[in-house]
Amino acid sequence: MPNTGQGRPGANAPEFSVSELSGAIKRALEDNFGYVRLRGEISGYRGPHASGHCYFALKDDKAKIEAVIWKGSFSRLRFKPEEGMEVIAQGKITSFPGSSKYQIVIEALEPAGVGALMALLEERKRKFAAEGLFDEGRKKQRPFLPKIVGIVTSPTGAVIRDMLHGFNERFPTRVLLWPVRVQGEGSAAEVAAAIRGFNALGAEGAIPRPDVLIVARGGGSLEDLWSFNEEIVVRAVSESRIPLISAVGHETDWTLIDLVADARAPTPTKAAEWAVPKYSELIENVEKLMLRKRTAVRRVLESVRTHLKASSRGLPKLQDLVALPRQRFDAVDRRLSRALLANTSVHATRLARIGGRLTPGPIVQKHSRCRERLDVLERRAGRALLNRVAVSRRVLDGKTALLKSLGYQNVLARGFALVRDETGRMVRHSASVSAGAIIDVEFSDGSIGATVNGPKTTGSTADAPNTEGRGGKTPRQKPSGRGGQGSLF
Repeated sequence: MPNTGQGRPGANAPEFSVSELSGAIKRALEDNFGYVRLRGEISGYRGPHASGHCYFALKDDKAKIEAVIWKGSFSRLRFKPEEGMEVIAQGKITSFPGSSKYQIVIEALEPAGVGALMALLEERKRKFAAEGLFDEGRKKQRPFLPKIVGIVTSPTGAVIRDMLHGFNERFPTRVLLWPVRVQGEGSAAEVAAAIRGFNALGAEGAIPRPDVLIVARGGGSLEDLWSFNEEIVVRAVSESRIPLISAVGHETDWTLIDLVADARAPTPTKAAEWAVPKYSELIENVEKLMLRKRTAVRRVLESVRTHLKASSRGLPKLQDLVALPRQRFDAVDRRLSRALLANTSVHATRLARIGGRLTPGPIVQKHSRCRERLDVLERRAGRALLNRVAVSRRVLDGKTALLKSLGYQNVLARGFALVRDETGRMVRHSASVSAGAIIDVEFSDGSIGATVNGPKTTGSTADAPNTEGRGGKTPRQKPSGRGGQGSLF
């Protein structure tokens, strides 16, 4: 008998479509596993996708599972994934029907122990050191006596109280607190925003910019201090234009911002002591400096006084200095009186001799000759002017006659007329004007305004132009005769 196939296993099983089977597998995975914690090493991580989601794999020495972090979950992660980092992921097991793969959708991520954090910390340390963020040449000098101190720390807890107490004991100063979370999710972003916010303040604004910054936190484990190892905080510290003191943890603790900051204080209280000098020590130093100043001034004055006395003993007496110049002055005084008398006598004699030679006769003769020459030139100028005017008049009369012979007024005098349109342009053809147009007709004895009624019909006077003048006045008509001007149209 032929084999009909009914004997095969599963011959009576129901048929599924591919989508139905994939959906069933997806539901089976999600119902059986649900929320799990998975330990593994990150592999194939290339950063967030353009959509904001992250795709990579978690593996160990024997297996690998695909992983995805949605955009909303990625922004809430305390630790961001990095290639080769061993982590503990928390999420749901599901499948992606489009490629028949199962995967874990990660909602929380944390390093797998302190060893993984230390390895990540060393990797970041090498990265920032290669960029030169730890170079001593980049570090800024702290101000000696800052007027305003900015503090980035938690507003609650013992840290801020200890620091304020330290300021009050050493040197009371103005303190600006930027409250932030120093631990947990989002704390790194708040610390970085506070540092950049202080740097963005204006020097003359309502809230002045501090002269020095302190980033402070109490001690804790590596996980507790991890926010100060995040790249966003390290970058903010390196970009700060305000000198910054790092005071995170106890003396044995260290973070990456300790290496980037301009100074690293072992404790927050010590940072307050570094920020401002001690008032009593300042007063003591000022008194010492004033004492040294008075002593130095006294010594300088004594030295100058001694030198002045020694110099004065070597100077000659005043009588000896002025005796010889005074004798010379007396001799010159006697000589001067005699010289004045002799000089006056010489000049009087010379003046008398010159006065005898001065007579008005030559001056009068020269004036008469100049007057005669001036009269001759005046008569010549008058004749030349009359001749010039006569020549110009003859030239003008010739041009006037030429203008009359060439001008259109002579043509008008012979009985013709000049027609212009309302814009003042000359009308040469009847076709260039239309009915109702206003025209100006110029005769030899004047002009009249007219309105065109239409083209003239041969032998008819019905279409003669309306020659009623503008403004209701009847123009004066020139009698027609032989050679007179008839109708224009």
